[in-house]
Amino acid sequence: MPIQAGPLSSTPVSRPRNCRALPEDKLQWRVLGIESSCDDTGAAVLRGDGKILGEALASQAGIHEQWGGVVPRLAQEGHRKAIDETVEEALRRAGISAAELSGVAVTVGPGLGLCLEVGVRKALHIAAEYRLPLVRVHHMEAHMMVTRLPQSPTPAEGFCGPAFPILTLLVSGGHNMAVLTRGVGQHVILGSTIDDSIGEAFDKTARVLGITQVPGGPHLERLAKDGDPKVHPLPKPLSKTRDKVLLEGCDYSFSGLKTAVRTLVEKELPSSKAAALSEEGLRKAQADIAAAFQKVAVQHLCERASRAAGWALELEPCTKWLVVAGGVAANQEVRKGLQEVAEEYSLQMRCPPPRLCVDNGVMVAWAGIERLVLGLYEEPPSKDGADNHVEIRPRWPLGERDPRSQQEKFPKGQKRKADHLKGHNDKAQRQEVESVG
Repeated sequence: MPIQAGPLSSTPVSRPRNCRALPEDKLQWRVLGIESSCDDTGAAVLRGDGKILGEALASQAGIHEQWGGVVPRLAQEGHRKAIDETVEEALRRAGISAAELSGVAVTVGPGLGLCLEVGVRKALHIAAEYRLPLVRVHHMEAHMMVTRLPQSPTPAEGFCGPAFPILTLLVSGGHNMAVLTRGVGQHVILGSTIDDSIGEAFDKTARVLGITQVPGGPHLERLAKDGDPKVHPLPKPLSKTRDKVLLEGCDYSFSGLKTAVRTLVEKELPSSKAAALSEEGLRKAQADIAAAFQKVAVQHLCERASRAAGWALELEPCTKWLVVAGGVAANQEVRKGLQEVAEEYSLQMRCPPPRLCVDNGVMVAWAGIERLVLGLYEEPPSKDGADNHVEIRPRWPLGERDPRSQQEKFPKGQKRKADHLKGHNDKAQRQEVESVG
């Protein structure tokens, strides 16, 4: 399974000849989207104008809770068990059969390699069976593009979401990036995390505070509502770095804050003290720490987003939109803080509805439609050769980085992991190790 190393492309391919032609009227399009990049199996069927005809989602939250995070091999097994039923349910709710589809879109990266394989294999078999145009979708571009999904589509409105260029803040469990998007497949990364993403920091902090649900971020947010963020001062990320690029750039760091919270919990809530507290007292103590963490994390996110907005407007003065996408976009404190950033720079802010902030098939189908319109698709393989075209891209770059925000070739922790991967000759094992990172 080859892994694409280059950035996302926006160059139209030659129009495929060996597949079904798309109807001239987009209202006749029926596009299936399949998502399996991590721990949720998603599928959806959208009409060409963005109307959601049917969708289904199978969560694996209960599978991974005992491990405190997603286990790739267990996730792969979960996807394999759920993929057929999830796709069939989306088709059933749309009132159509696979034979009536106009195209298939599927997430091929970035994500957990073992999980991506399941969705890609399913999409290839459907496309091959019915000779459908195939769109390979970038997971993060799908999160971005779903904000352009028309909220009340009509034939006259067409694409009525945010117009390019767009400043996007991608905030999820696996990604944290500020991106200037000039069009489909045309992205410039202004900043990204040098260690943990904000979603990962939320989830790991939740576990430190005794929250066992996966993902833990939403539960930590609810806990923080009952706390006082002023009780425990926590260090501001990157405030003491001597690296000028990091100090003055748009990159993020949450590992130090996460460590500070762990140290605080060990000091304020050791096992002996926690056991002596009443249930109400323990929850209040945990809530104060959760609130302190959330306050500093959101402040750091917004500070760097503000700088990214300034950079974006320098590069593209006509930028009018700030898009906030990914699972953490559902956090109300994050939305509130970034709304203030948007107003500071006279930008309009758009977030997906909370149910579309998490991984889902709708965003993949819509990203597929945006690419189908531009001719960015390929012909399907033959029925017999479908399994030979399972290409996944666990570490698929979204675009080039802005020169002002260049990180070292191996950010913190990556050099050791890269050396570690050299020792793995088994392809499946290597993919799992790479994906976990």
